[in-house]
Amino acid sequence: MVMSSEDRSEIAFFDLETTIPTRTVHGYSILEFGAILVCPKKLVELDNYSTLVRPSDLSRITPLSVRCNGISSNDVVSAPTFAEIADRVYDILHGRIWAGHNILRFDCPRLREAFVEINRPAPEPKGTIDSLALLTQRFGRRAGDMKMATLATYFGIGQQTHRSLDDVRMNLEVLKYCATVLFLESSLPDIFTTNATANSSNGNALVDRSGLNTSSPLSNVQIRNQPTSSPSNHITAVESVAQTASFDMGILRGQMEIQSLQNDLTMETESRCAHPEPSATLAADASSGCNDFLEPDEVSIASITSVLVPFYRGTQRIQILHKETALRVYCNHLKVRFGVSTKFVDYAGRPRLSFVVDASLNLCQVLDACDNLAQKLSMDSSSSSEWRPVVIRKPGFWNSPTIRLHIRTAADGDTARWTTEIYKKESGNMQKLVFGRNEVEELDALLSPGTLVDAYFSLDPYDYQQSAGIRLVAQKLIVCSN
Repeated sequence: MVMSSEDRSEIAFFDLETTIPTRTVHGYSILEFGAILVCPKKLVELDNYSTLVRPSDLSRITPLSVRCNGISSNDVVSAPTFAEIADRVYDILHGRIWAGHNILRFDCPRLREAFVEINRPAPEPKGTIDSLALLTQRFGRRAGDMKMATLATYFGIGQQTHRSLDDVRMNLEVLKYCATVLFLESSLPDIFTTNATANSSNGNALVDRSGLNTSSPLSNVQIRNQPTSSPSNHITAVESVAQTASFDMGILRGQMEIQSLQNDLTMETESRCAHPEPSATLAADASSGCNDFLEPDEVSIASITSVLVPFYRGTQRIQILHKETALRVYCNHLKVRFGVSTKFVDYAGRPRLSFVVDASLNLCQVLDACDNLAQKLSMDSSSSSEWRPVVIRKPGFWNSPTIRLHIRTAADGDTARWTTEIYKKESGNMQKLVFGRNEVEELDALLSPGTLVDAYFSLDPYDYQQSAGIRLVAQKLIVCSN
């Protein structure tokens, strides 16, 4: 790849393949870098570069990592280190518009970490296109979970290989298809938007794929018409048209801010388990409907399984079972480590609250077993999402694990109301608490650090926007008076 130091107008689509750390302390190691330079006027590939990368510690290439991208230790043993390709990577990316799928949350942080490790300044973009964020906002969820593999299947342009150069080329083709569909829908909205609803429910794409050879390499896929693009900082309009003349694709423009874990929260589906109405006494009320919750000591690790169940528009999600019944857990006297967090919001800006508690050894054993089974099933289902462990173990505090409990919420207009049942126990008396809208300060005072809580919670696996894991959703909380 020959780069010009003066002309930086090309869009640099890039992708990283990395190891998958089995423990947080290990971090990520880059195994492959791939990039293509794309003309912003015609969206055609001008140049490309890819290379395998040898990590400093080959033991980081675990079987889990190999299952994800197929890159083994033998593949990279003779490859250059990142320090040896850093100049080339810097020249490709610095001062150009960056583009990729989920690059804001994954590839960009991993790239900067790699430059920090070799004490070199990282390249900086003049704008960023994250196609995952952009298409989720503009194309909607008609293609399912919006992963690259799902979008490629939706449009019939082949299977994702999880190799860097193939993935960036697939990314470009997916953008062309999505932009074309959006352009057609904007031309005749009364017709195409109706058809879009009907077709998406049947899992059908909106474009004619009859002339596309899906068995050929992505580099051979031909788009007859000339697309154009109009970049702007951070989220950029990417255009693809069904005619040779340029046009305004302003419908693709939008500002989006990606926060860590925020998108995980927006896709949480509330527990579908019904809870009984309050009984005659509050004490009975607090314990009613909890017979199916198991204490950690009552859970048989060997009886835990993970299965795929139907989810959204033909997609599937993981469910954790114990003896063929959905696993739900009860723990008493959990000590609050960190109080209510308000930094996470859903897509409409409504607060999604959570708090952190200390986790006992037997609880950690149960949750680790669930985590391992769910992660394996996720990988076996061809998910490339970054798995977030349910038990939080910080470096230097391995003997003090914690878990995050999420307050169950439901949309109520422009606000969110909490549907987790919350009680306060004091001197043997039980009082059910009722909160109004946005009474976060009262809840935060109730769940202050050091407070003991009896918690009944469900295990809700999620996989959304390249992040996956298990969320612990509190169905019922009993706050013990200090």
